[in-house]
Amino acid sequence: MRMQYRTVGRDLGRILQIVSLMLLVSVLIAAINGELYAIPAFVASAIVVGGLGLGLARRYRSAPEPGKLEAMVTAATAWGAVGLLGSLPFLFVAWTIALDPYPAWANTPAMTDTVAVFLRPVHGVFESISGFTSTGLTMAVVEEELPRSIHWWRSFTEWIGGVGVIVLTVAILARPGSGSLTLFESEARSEKIHPSIVSTVTEIWKIYLGFTLAGIVLFLVAGMPPWDALNHAMTGISTGGFSVHADSIGHYGSPAIEYAVIPVMVAGSIAFPIHYLILKGEVSNFYRDIQTRWVFVWFTAGSLLLTGLLAVNGQYDTLEETFRIGLFQFVSATSNAGFGTATLGGGTERVWTAGPTFLLCLGMLTGAAAGSTVGGLKLVRVLVLLKGTVWQIRSVFVPETAVRHLRLGARSLDKTQVEREYTEAAVVFVLWILFLMLGVAVFLWTLPPSYPAEYVIFDVMSAQSTVGLDTGITGPDMPEAAKVVLIFNMWVGRLEIIPVAVLLGTVLERLNLYR
Repeated sequence: MRMQYRTVGRDLGRILQIVSLMLLVSVLIAAINGELYAIPAFVASAIVVGGLGLGLARRYRSAPEPGKLEAMVTAATAWGAVGLLGSLPFLFVAWTIALDPYPAWANTPAMTDTVAVFLRPVHGVFESISGFTSTGLTMAVVEEELPRSIHWWRSFTEWIGGVGVIVLTVAILARPGSGSLTLFESEARSEKIHPSIVSTVTEIWKIYLGFTLAGIVLFLVAGMPPWDALNHAMTGISTGGFSVHADSIGHYGSPAIEYAVIPVMVAGSIAFPIHYLILKGEVSNFYRDIQTRWVFVWFTAGSLLLTGLLAVNGQYDTLEETFRIGLFQFVSATSNAGFGTATLGGGTERVWTAGPTFLLCLGMLTGAAAGSTVGGLKLVRVLVLLKGTVWQIRSVFVPETAVRHLRLGARSLDKTQVEREYTEAAVVFVLWILFLMLGVAVFLWTLPPSYPAEYVIFDVMSAQSTVGLDTGITGPDMPEAAKVVLIFNMWVGRLEIIPVAVLLGTVLERLNLYR
């Protein structure tokens, strides 16, 4: 199959145009908060991104509709390009504060150590990739020192990234047809709510916006300040995890706020088609849908097990505090939200022992429901791998002529379907582990041996599962190679491996390296 590069160029251009609109919206936030010095930075970023997008879209406007190959390459390229160009506001705002070129009425603040971090382009790229992939790992030292316009941009990138920039592009351009469907599926989504892909995407955004508004109200009632409630609702429902405070949700020291955040993270863990059915009154889907059922089973079992491990270690003063932290941190890790209420590690200093740390790693690995905002392998793949392995072993003990089916929720899979889905899940799992090992190897190569091995694995897995929790390793002082590999892991993890593998294969083929 011949690759249509013009199609990739046109669709990449359209996606960049949408990102430029995001930047223009952010101008209003800077103005409302009196950060007039930041307005030129966002305008300049919008001009650069929008100009590139418009140029590509116009140059290749007559390109044919994308096939599966073009859609995969577009997805991988777009997420990389969006991450790179989304770093411009961090860079421009930081340099504006450093140079202070405007009169006093622009309200340029004094330079802080946290803002100074973003004078370096690699840190802006890291933050942008972390945002758009809805990861939440950060280069910011003390989030409170960041301007509100940058708080907003971090939260906005996660909010858009939670559903996907391609899904947003399909919604705004409203192009019916197979091309939009193929792009939609390239972003690791398959189930439609309505027969029309445009109607499906519109419904997803209605549900998403509704849950975001509900999260804001819930957080306000729990006692969170308005600005914090807005940002945390956006990064909570997107299971992103950026916070406006260095201590994340733990900043408030409020059990009421901590318990209020949990249902928002859970909502982000459930597939949008199931949300749609439940909101229509079909509440039985809470337990009838296999993924949703296992989301609650896994959250419950994992939280209780983590609480037990923390209690045995005598980690916290009371049983209620131990349970609250165990529940919050397991849901945060497994939903891939990445909010924190407790310190997990201090870099070279151990806080949590290996048992609780690896349990969170397991939660990050599995993730929650496919079709939601979470990362990780997804529970449906885990179930296919487990049930499929048992099915394969049992096949040894039955005649070859036997007609067998595998039950997966409401679906009954024949032999061909089982082999196809099992192979797909196994390929993703193997590649996922290989890319994880790459990240861990780079960390072990660049970091001093004083860092606990479980903390190294944790931070890399947090990046690749797009979680955002860390053990004190990830930050602006880590080696450059470690930052770059985490950027790669976040990019790979958000796209669920396959589009990146297709892009790399296409590049190798283009360079005639297969011969």
